[in-house]
Amino acid sequence: MKILYHPLMLRKYDRTPAGDSGRLESAVEVLGRDPDLEFIEPRPATEEEVLLAHTKSLYEGVKQRSESSPDGLLFEMASLAAGGAIMAGEFAARGEPVFGLIRPPGHHASRDSHWGFCYFNNIAVSLLNLRKKGEISSAFVLDFDLHLGDGNIDILGEDKAWTIYNPDGRGDKEYLADARRVLDGASDVDIIVASAGFDQYENDWGGNLSTDGFRKLGLLMFDFAEERCEGRRYGLLEGGYNFQDLGKNTLAFCEGLRGIE
Repeated sequence: MKILYHPLMLRKYDRTPAGDSGRLESAVEVLGRDPDLEFIEPRPATEEEVLLAHTKSLYEGVKQRSESSPDGLLFEMASLAAGGAIMAGEFAARGEPVFGLIRPPGHHASRDSHWGFCYFNNIAVSLLNLRKKGEISSAFVLDFDLHLGDGNIDILGEDKAWTIYNPDGRGDKEYLADARRVLDGASDVDIIVASAGFDQYENDWGGNLSTDGFRKLGLLMFDFAEERCEGRRYGLLEGGYNFQDLGKNTLAFCEGLRGIE
């Protein structure tokens, strides 16, 4: 399994919980101990690639905002995250499970606006570039972040090629049952991708899912991919602000995505 990650992503790039220093260290450490995970550095997304999902004014606005960000890193980091999302989708389209350990997150970035710690919509940039290259024509987006991915819906929601679902339910049992119900009833697609928000964690803002719950979400995606889209599946990091436990939660999800119970 491939992990898309760049060392620059350890650096502070804005003054939000998502952009603060210290957020990814536990994930890098824990995932790095698994010999079956291969770390790959992403390239930055090009302007042309980002503009498949966003307007020119948003793109230039992120550039301008970057000038006042810590060390001027915001635009570079957002471009690397979007590029990592593109690469993750490309690997996944070949049938290999992939996780994008990337930041900033993206699911609150709409076509012409952004908020909620997001700048470029990594999911949308990834899927729209895959479609442009003829790799896919449809996808299921499982958004298990604590917050509704309004940016995913804004950019992708009116196109019937994309199915987007945010599960609901308190605790592992209800939440997983809801996710399973919708996946079981979904149409066949070419690929499944997670907006992977670990702020649903029982010791994070959401106070909801256990570490094993994230593993089982990965297993649901594994089963769906094997049965419905020739094994094509990947996840991209969104929220998750318990810095200490982000590592074990991402590992659990990645194990599930590989079919490890």
